[in-house]
Amino acid sequence: MKHSLYYKFILGYLVFGVLGFFAVATTASELTYNQLISQESETLYDEANLLAARYSQVYKGRNFNMDSARPQLEAVATYLKAEIWVVNSRGVVVVDSGRSPRVGMTITGFDPTFNGNRQYTIGNYNDCFTEEVLSVRAPITGNYTTYGYVLIHLPLSQIEDSRDGFLNILYIVSGIIFGLSLIILLVFTKTVYLPLKKITEAANQYAEGNLKYKTTINTQDEMGYLAATLNYMSDELDKMEEYQRTFIANISHDFRSPLTSIKGYLEAILDGTIPPEMYEKYLNRVISETDRLNKLTQGLLTLNSLDSKGYLSRTNFDMNRVIKDTAASFEGTCDTKNIVLDLTFSENITLVYADLGKIQQVLYNLIDNAIKFSHPDSVIYIQTTVKYEKVFVSVKDTGIGIPKGSLKKIWERFYKTDQSRGKDKRGTGLGLAIVKEIIQNHGETIDVISTEGVGTEFIFTLPRATVT
Repeated sequence: MKHSLYYKFILGYLVFGVLGFFAVATTASELTYNQLISQESETLYDEANLLAARYSQVYKGRNFNMDSARPQLEAVATYLKAEIWVVNSRGVVVVDSGRSPRVGMTITGFDPTFNGNRQYTIGNYNDCFTEEVLSVRAPITGNYTTYGYVLIHLPLSQIEDSRDGFLNILYIVSGIIFGLSLIILLVFTKTVYLPLKKITEAANQYAEGNLKYKTTINTQDEMGYLAATLNYMSDELDKMEEYQRTFIANISHDFRSPLTSIKGYLEAILDGTIPPEMYEKYLNRVISETDRLNKLTQGLLTLNSLDSKGYLSRTNFDMNRVIKDTAASFEGTCDTKNIVLDLTFSENITLVYADLGKIQQVLYNLIDNAIKFSHPDSVIYIQTTVKYEKVFVSVKDTGIGIPKGSLKKIWERFYKTDQSRGKDKRGTGLGLAIVKEIIQNHGETIDVISTEGVGTEFIFTLPRATVT
């Protein structure tokens, strides 16, 4: 970009303009000259024939007094800016439009057939002129006899002057067109080069880590779209960077807390702070913290496998049966808090086509969350509904609910609301992230409806199995 694209474009533009100008000038000069020669020769030949017909009448009458035809000859010569001769068959000049000493001159080497089939010749006409002339000849005939010839000589300098006049007009028009074409260069500079320079600067800033840099291009074209895309990309990268920092901080916190507890308990046992009779109590706590670390590690491994688009082992299975089996595994927890799981199915058997193991994990995480945030002596409603080719599964509690500002963040890894941190510090913050990844890998959707202090409902879809 520094000295390549723009300067190459300008250089190419100038070279094209100069070479194009010389090519047009050279070609136009040659074509114009040939065209003028052709036109002038035809005009002179027509005039020569008219004069020859006039003098033919004189010769027919045997009246060799040319004075009667002279006024017409002089008028034509003046009009054509040419020199007109009337010569006899022997090449002797009989009449000269210029009243010069050429009258009575014998043309050396006069040959009526000199120009063959051509109606004109170019040259000094047998050394009669000091400059090149365009010469045409018309015979004076009568009674099947050629009495002489009418010769018209036009200086080529006049044709060249006419050509130069046309070329001057062409040069002026070409110059105007070339000047106007500079507008294209200005438009290119404004709409392409300058925006591209800004975009390049933005890319360099992003490469250096300045993701706050913004490209200020507001045009409604591809450049504007590219700038907007870069700005969006930088925002997303900035969010991702912030997410990574938060992610690492959360991992560090969630691993450090149980490790600190484990270390503290074991050191207390070793240095005798904890008496032997209390060993069992604190060793159980160490095991509990170890289970917590294991659960956190398993969650990270699960998310990693889902991120890598792990293979889904899809089969047809009864969603109602899976819900019943999963709910049964929470019987002890529900009894402790006196929570009732209310299962409602729209059909006796609801077949879906999905990965059984992963859907069990989805249900487990959702029910576990519902129980965790439900009040004692409450009800959790689990329903399946069939609509067209989709099966809708709902898990609804009447617990503390989710704050409105946290609804969009609950799917983030390690995210925990203030209520969850205060109520259950053993949570990993990975459950809902795993749920969303599994449902999305199935190509389905999951939504949440929650009102703080009223309760929360999660609804996800699965494809209905095709029975053959």
